[in-house]
Amino acid sequence: MKAIIEHNQIKFAASLDQPIDISIPLSEEGPRAWYVDRMTIRPVQGEGFIGDITQGGSVNFRNIQFNPHGHGTHTESYEHVAAVKRPVGTLLTKYFFSAQLISVAPQQIAEDKIITKNQIEQQLEEAVEALVVRTLPNTEDKLSKDYSNSNFPYFEEEALKFLAEKNIQHLLVDLPSVDREQDDGRLAAHKAFWKHGDASRHQCTITEFVFVKNTISDGLYLLELQVAPFINDAAPSRPVLYPLVEVK
Repeated sequence: MKAIIEHNQIKFAASLDQPIDISIPLSEEGPRAWYVDRMTIRPVQGEGFIGDITQGGSVNFRNIQFNPHGHGTHTESYEHVAAVKRPVGTLLTKYFFSAQLISVAPQQIAEDKIITKNQIEQQLEEAVEALVVRTLPNTEDKLSKDYSNSNFPYFEEEALKFLAEKNIQHLLVDLPSVDREQDDGRLAAHKAFWKHGDASRHQCTITEFVFVKNTISDGLYLLELQVAPFINDAAPSRPVLYPLVEVK
């Protein structure tokens, strides 16, 4: 099954039978950030009932405790940084977008590793709706790492101002945040992407904690972005890429 999209007046076919899932599943072994404990999945118990077949229960029936920002792949709305009701779970009105995947090695600047505007500008294609950023080195410890107190890489504010100017609607990154772990609550990159205070960008999203395997090439893709319908500023999500082939 294929879908046809047009990018810069060139037609591409997306192979919908070749999905590339770039989400990290929510699990007790998954990554975490922001000083939260690992997520927990526990059977409901009470009055002679246990929701675990392996422990003698008649059905599996579990409570799950997690933080949407601190555990696994999640998508955020403008509500994350503003006193507005803009729940991410009801924000999207379509789910397929033209997208570009790029790989970037953050620059060492003093004690920080920073993704700069110049690095993004050198690679960004014109007229894509979404950008997926894979940071280098890209190792599988991203699937289980505790990022708390690690001063992980982050984006220069000017880089996200540039993406807003280029009308990137959806930004996806393999980091816990686009901002510095400890930034005194400024969230400068988040606010730059959404043009904080300007209503024109409130339909845009930021997705964090994705993982793109090294076997996936940089380039153009069709992105499917599905977000769990939480009435909240952030929700678990499942971004999927589909390869594109130019239609001759």
